[in-house]
Amino acid sequence: MDASTLNTLSQNLTVWGTQIGFKVLGAIALWIIGRRLIHFGVDLMMRGLRKQPIDQTIITFIGSTVSVLLNIILIVALLGFFGVETTSFAALLAGAGLAIGTAWSGLLANFAAGVFLIILRPFKVGDFITVGGVTGTVDEVGLFVTTLNTPDNIRTFIGNNKVFSDIIQNYSANPYRRVDLVAQLHGAVDHNAAIKLLKDRLAKIPNVKGDPAPVVEIQEFTAFGPLLAVRPFCDNKDYWQVYFDTNRTIREAFGEAGFPAPEQRVFVRPA
Repeated sequence: MDASTLNTLSQNLTVWGTQIGFKVLGAIALWIIGRRLIHFGVDLMMRGLRKQPIDQTIITFIGSTVSVLLNIILIVALLGFFGVETTSFAALLAGAGLAIGTAWSGLLANFAAGVFLIILRPFKVGDFITVGGVTGTVDEVGLFVTTLNTPDNIRTFIGNNKVFSDIIQNYSANPYRRVDLVAQLHGAVDHNAAIKLLKDRLAKIPNVKGDPAPVVEIQEFTAFGPLLAVRPFCDNKDYWQVYFDTNRTIREAFGEAGFPAPEQRVFVRPA
């Protein structure tokens, strides 16, 4: 290789290295400036959100999401600056945008349902309800979810859209409720005596209401004998106490009266 060729090669390498160097310096400058602008914009947005009655968890989620999206856009821009084909990245970004948009549509539906729940007030914090297959005490009606504490002390979160679109049973809306229990009698027991006995004993249970009076009637007939419906009424706050006391009273009353234990009777047709 002669001196002329080496000189030309050296000049070309110098020009190419200078161009690459300027591109690298430009990319570094673009990255630093872009990162500062993203940080400034996200920080400004989050400060604005903090002035609104929005939970801190939601603010952090929104800030993180926006920051990640803007950084992805910045990286794609840098790749384009170096001449890297960004069509696949753009398609990936579009797919991610579609997924995020779908997720946000669900969040917006929950938000709208939450607004209607607050306006229409089918229940409030402290009410005992059943919704979405979950029974518990309302702890919070949030922007996107309603929080329940179940009787076995499990904190449960249900999307507001599911709450609003499902059947809502509010046990606390009325001043009192009925306790529904049953008592199985032996077929040989006088049902009238059993009904009178239970009515007298139910009236003595603490917090059982006298008006309306407890209901004890034959609900159906089984192979064991008559099945009694036992239905005392009580205030909402006393429900479980009356529930368990009534069960205990049924057991003790029948035992003290000497009623035989129910047993299944099989009728055999004569040959």
